[in-house]
Amino acid sequence: MEKSLARYIWSNTRLEQIWILLVVAASMVPYFLSFDLPKQIVNGPIQGKGFETRGATQTFMHIAYDLPLFGHVEVFHGLQLTRFQMLIALSLVFLALVVLNGLFKLYINTYKGRLGERMLRRIRFELVDRVLRFPPAHFKRVKAAEIATMIKDEVEPMGGFTGDAFVQPALLGGQAVTALVFIIMQNFWLGMIAAGIVAVQAIVIPRMRRRLLDLGRQRQLTARELSGRVGEIVDGIGTIHGNDTSNFERADIAARLGLIFKIRYDLYQWKFLVKFINNFLAQVTPFLFYSIGGFLALQGRLDIGQLVAVINAYKDLPGPLKELIDWDQSRQDVQVKYNQVVEQFSVDRLIDPAIQCVSSEPAPHLKHPLTVVNLTVSDDTGARVLDHVSLEMNPGESVAIVGESGSGGEYLAEAFARLVWPDTGRVAIDGRDVLEMPEAVAGRRIAYASADTYFFHGTLRDNILYGLKHAPLKPYEYEGAEATRFKWAMAEARRAANPELDLKSDWVDYQSAGATGPDDIYTVIRPVLDAVLMSQDIFDMALRSSVDTIAHADMTDRIVELRHALLEKLKEEDLDGLVVPFEFTAYNPQATVGENLLFGTLKRPLMTNRKLAAHPYFQALFKKTGLDVELYTMGLEIAENTVELFNDLPPDHPFFQQLTFMTADDIPDYQALLQKLNGRGFEVATPEERAAIIRLSFSYIEPRHRFGLLTDALMAKIVAARAEFHEHIPADLNAVIERYDPERFIASATLMDNVLFGRIAHQQADAPERIHSIMRDLFDRLGLQDSVLSIGLDFDVGSGGKRLTIVQRQKLNLARALLKRADYMVFNRPLLGLDHRFQDQIVRTVLNDLHGDDYKPAVIWVLSNPTLAELFERVLVFDHGALVESGTSNDLLEKNGMFKELLS
Repeated sequence: MEKSLARYIWSNTRLEQIWILLVVAASMVPYFLSFDLPKQIVNGPIQGKGFETRGATQTFMHIAYDLPLFGHVEVFHGLQLTRFQMLIALSLVFLALVVLNGLFKLYINTYKGRLGERMLRRIRFELVDRVLRFPPAHFKRVKAAEIATMIKDEVEPMGGFTGDAFVQPALLGGQAVTALVFIIMQNFWLGMIAAGIVAVQAIVIPRMRRRLLDLGRQRQLTARELSGRVGEIVDGIGTIHGNDTSNFERADIAARLGLIFKIRYDLYQWKFLVKFINNFLAQVTPFLFYSIGGFLALQGRLDIGQLVAVINAYKDLPGPLKELIDWDQSRQDVQVKYNQVVEQFSVDRLIDPAIQCVSSEPAPHLKHPLTVVNLTVSDDTGARVLDHVSLEMNPGESVAIVGESGSGGEYLAEAFARLVWPDTGRVAIDGRDVLEMPEAVAGRRIAYASADTYFFHGTLRDNILYGLKHAPLKPYEYEGAEATRFKWAMAEARRAANPELDLKSDWVDYQSAGATGPDDIYTVIRPVLDAVLMSQDIFDMALRSSVDTIAHADMTDRIVELRHALLEKLKEEDLDGLVVPFEFTAYNPQATVGENLLFGTLKRPLMTNRKLAAHPYFQALFKKTGLDVELYTMGLEIAENTVELFNDLPPDHPFFQQLTFMTADDIPDYQALLQKLNGRGFEVATPEERAAIIRLSFSYIEPRHRFGLLTDALMAKIVAARAEFHEHIPADLNAVIERYDPERFIASATLMDNVLFGRIAHQQADAPERIHSIMRDLFDRLGLQDSVLSIGLDFDVGSGGKRLTIVQRQKLNLARALLKRADYMVFNRPLLGLDHRFQDQIVRTVLNDLHGDDYKPAVIWVLSNPTLAELFERVLVFDHGALVESGTSNDLLEKNGMFKELLS
């Protein structure tokens, strides 16, 4: 990277800088005229110079030039104006100059801002580009939070400085010099005083600010280290809680914050000392002007107009001078930060940009053997983890790699995937080192999966298709104003040296996955998910998800058909009582009291249970129907029964998992509340206490909790209140409550709730599992399996995929690799979270059932269970970084070597 920030800025913005410098030079003309005009106004029309006689006039705007060869040229003869007219005319010219100077500043500042933002965009992209080209080993020595902080925050001042790098000294220096020259033209001695003060400020203040730069550098480093440390705490929160080291981390953070405080406090002290001296020097000059200039004016050696003009000109001198000194400090500060960024991002052995070039062409198949030649790999301690290994993998061959953990097989797999770079030797295909192959070939034709997984924030679909997003293959069609904005965005990307790649294009390479487009991609995804035993997880996620009614109109349009088909299926299997459907005129005993009362769903987060309970209409209905008293009585009995039954149980007792209306932590609170109420009536309790008690009744289900609290009369009253609630519901509530309708899809409910349109009977054993099985068969029979899969793939995996279990992440990681249909599949103990039975099933499926006759990749699998090696054509046995045995599993068993020892 370029070491000098000034050279970096000039080399990338040369033409823009030259243009804005020309504009700055042009702006100096009206700036100078604005200094001279007050003198003309004071000496002329105000004091009457040139208007001594009554009715005298002067020429205004006389424009004439003496030019070589042309002689005297009259452009405009001017206007003859009286004293008053001249005052108005000169004042209007002054106003025009003020406006013109303001317009120049507006244009210059706007241009600088745009120039700076482009440069900030350029440098940020360049840094991220370098991160993408870092050698794999470098990521073990850097903290992600520190790199992110540098790209996000530390380069931020460089964008603002870009516009000021050359323009600011030219503009401010030009303004200061213009003001100083004008003062000297009025009076030499006053000019010398101003020049002397300026010289002191220009020499002393920058020297004093060197300490500020050093403190600023320390502040930047400590803040970056704090960011990295906080990132470590977030990533290692499980380890912290598991080892009771939270207070140690607090002590570490407190010490770092104390150091930052000390640096910042010193910085403030020194900063304001410099500011005090600078302000003092700036205020001394007016004192000298008033005293010395006034003395000269009294002697007649300086007229009043000149003195006013000098004071007015000096008023504009300290500002540019101070900003010029600030610019110099900013320049040095930004240069220090730039040097730190250059130091952090100047990494040896960066990946060649040509290797990562965009290619929309299909990657050629790798039809030659994958050869390992004298490969030696060392870990970060310098210990050899692979020691002069040589071997060959043939296309279509299945190879198992076994050995104890750390024996070397894992590092060989990482070398195949280019995740470790060898000390000596190489991994090659057709004589070409895989490290020198374009990623458009190696990244597409070699697939890799391990137990270490990472998923980007987004949906399951985004992540499972991530391995197919190589290049924009189908452009997005923009129309109207959107097309104009897209052209502007691409033009700005070009000016900032960013790639002109459209993120809204379709990047998925469907063809390499064995599909023709987005319409049939699910026919490819489904067998992959079946192979890794992930289909049931996706199906369950789909049932628990809300549905985008626009994206999945095929599902929502057939919801009534699905409901009827489910009821018919239940009748066929004599399971009529498994689901109790919702009916507006009847109480559903399998639903909660709250669900029966509302007979609909809330559109969250617009409406919540707490907001609904506080709504005046809801409260008035409760009071009118008397349900407030009855539900309060019910809640009181629920609280008494619960406290009596669960009070003596430990908080982790499994019975609490069946308790829906309160948690183990709520028991002491309700125990204290019951003691306070002590059987007192509804009227005595406070509104907060009533709400806490009534809330318990909302979650009550008689067949599940069996406290015998729901009578026929109370259920009838709830149904009647429901009818009145919906009959007179106000517009604001109607907008956020979606009523149950047997003929319509309920957008705010889950897919399962929409299909059931009721509640599963709690008395039936294994009822949820049986319903899931019936639903899955139903979706398949009606041809909606792709739509259900698509709904499940809409699930948001969270940051780093943390909303998925470890097992689900490992399955999904393996599925992503399989979906690429690469020529070489490298699996590095990818299923450590699964027991051997499931690993066995997945390995067999991948080897035998997943791919057709037209596609047979080479499979290289580092096994955590060596008994599965019999499924492979060849077995490689590693020990202490060396390949000690190679052959079929039967041959190796006959040798009584290390392979047999591993199996035993």
